[in-house]
Amino acid sequence: MRSPRRCSRNGCPRQAVATLTYVYNESTAVVGPLAAFAEPHTYDLCEPHARSLTAPRGWNVVRHEGEFEPPPPSADDLVALAEAVREAARPAPPRPPSDDQGGAPQHHHNPQTGRRGHLRVIPPNH
Repeated sequence: MRSPRRCSRNGCPRQAVATLTYVYNESTAVVGPLAAFAEPHTYDLCEPHARSLTAPRGWNVVRHEGEFEPPPPSADDLVALAEAVREAARPAPPRPPSDDQGGAPQHHHNPQTGRRGHLRVIPPNH
């Protein structure tokens, strides 16, 4: 799953729950619920920064009055999670028989990790 968006304020590690947009021709700063996508010229804010934002003299702040909540997982996140679970549940391919005749050792490609899209599946230790 993709990582949650973080607050745009320098040094703030909190998760973003609001989006700040400036409407320059109206001298207004608008703080609303977190936008579905990060857009240029907008800023993601955590709840404390969204609630405490002030605007320069002569500007107005329009602020969402309800609760700020983190966004629910998107369909893409849920599909990626389902694919990862399916991949991890697949049985490992059978190992070829080992050469016990004392000949040269056989080297078989046995990957320790597998990649599928942006997720990595790590098999359990045997």
